[in-house]
Amino acid sequence: MQHGRQFFRSSRTLLMGILNVTPDSFSDGGRYRSAEAAVGRGLEMVREGADFIDVGGESTRPGAAPVSESVETRRVLPVVEGLVKRAGVPVSIDTRKPAVARRCLEAGAGIVNDVGGLREPGMAETAADHGAAVVVMHMRGTPSTMQSDTSYADVVSEVTRYLERQAGLARRAGIREVAVDPGLGFGKTAQQNFRLLAGLRGIGEAGYPVLIGPSRKSFLGSLTSGLPVSERLEGTLAAVAAGVMNGAQIVRVHDVGPCRRLLDVLDAVSEAADAR
Repeated sequence: MQHGRQFFRSSRTLLMGILNVTPDSFSDGGRYRSAEAAVGRGLEMVREGADFIDVGGESTRPGAAPVSESVETRRVLPVVEGLVKRAGVPVSIDTRKPAVARRCLEAGAGIVNDVGGLREPGMAETAADHGAAVVVMHMRGTPSTMQSDTSYADVVSEVTRYLERQAGLARRAGIREVAVDPGLGFGKTAQQNFRLLAGLRGIGEAGYPVLIGPSRKSFLGSLTSGLPVSERLEGTLAAVAAGVMNGAQIVRVHDVGPCRRLLDVLDAVSEAADAR
């Protein structure tokens, strides 16, 4: 792990590739269940332009059942080890469990992507002890319960307050680099997800880099033109473009190559606007 490195600061939009090593993730569950296949896909994403690879061993789709710490560790650890040795980009561990995060950080991962938003006791301290960067995400409850409560008086302001509070907790624990994620698809209605994409500048006003993860999610299939998971590339790219134009600095996707090409154009337009 590269202690002291700035992971989330860049002159261009950063791209995190999703690598699920689960049997039941909503989009690609079961495709990369062997460590060899998963590492191969991670290396392919690096060639396609990923700045980070985010390895997850527990599905967080709506209604997903939790898995044990030992099962999750067994799934992710050999993949993290293989990518740390071969990928040449930072490796992120997508987990809510401090013990899983610790094992992966000891193996060389540099980022903890916590969909639980550092609510699990010991997670912030584990990340801080290993000099890791952290992504703090908003989610109500757990993946198995999150869609049971989607009532918000103002979804943008409520998500913003939560992220600011949890990012402050991370700072006080000694974590030097924190990004925030509004949690698209995690305990929100389709309309609330679109509202969050429109309100990202407000979420970023506290000064933390904003990460979005709209990739292939069900809210993209809620439109009249909505399509099944396997046909949501265009919707994903549109959501990514809207998010970046509204202030997102990091995007997390399955389809790295097409997204990298999209981001190159968006970044070129932004650079041209700044040069006027």
